[in-house]
Amino acid sequence: MIIQIYRSEINMDVFKTVETIEGLESFLEKNRPPEEIRKELDLSYRIEGSSVIIFELRPFWNNPDEIMECNIAKATYVKSKGYWKVFWQRADLKWHSYSPCTTVKNIKEFVRLVEEDSYGCFWG
Repeated sequence: MIIQIYRSEINMDVFKTVETIEGLESFLEKNRPPEEIRKELDLSYRIEGSSVIIFELRPFWNNPDEIMECNIAKATYVKSKGYWKVFWQRADLKWHSYSPCTTVKNIKEFVRLVEEDSYGCFWG
């Protein structure tokens, strides 16, 4: 598992960061594939500034020694409003607002949306 946190870019307060990491770690515990296939497919996340991105890790089809990241979902914390904006990545590789639920109150609601994926946006 790879967890990337760019500390110099974190602009959330410490409490929110700890809450975020705990929520994402809980998501990984529940959703990561079995250990024996994690070289072929795994889940991870990274924190960039006030955003978190959940992504898959898998080897390139033509170069198994090189690992690629496939973005699944993104949430950006809006401190002035006290909520998270939810995004999904379309085939154009741009982040788009998740229309069924554009904002959530906390990271637990975000990971619940990603797990449920009732519109098939995150997991396809």
